Amino acid sequence: MFGLGPTELIIILVLVMLVFGVGKLPEVGSGLGKGIHEFKESISGRGGDDDNPPPPELKA
Repeated sequence: MFGLGPTELIIILVLVMLVFGVGKLPEVGSGLGKGIHEFKESISGRGGDDDNPPPPELKA
């Protein structure tokens, strides 16, 4: 996993906890998860725009 060992992961986790605080970690994790999910949907072409197709053009 990116060449990171357990020591490096613990240091990163401690730094994240210092920056965001323990109370904000669930919000940060949720936002990160939603962002990754939306990114994957946009890459695969299953974005939210498919649910609402544009209205058909009226021919006069």
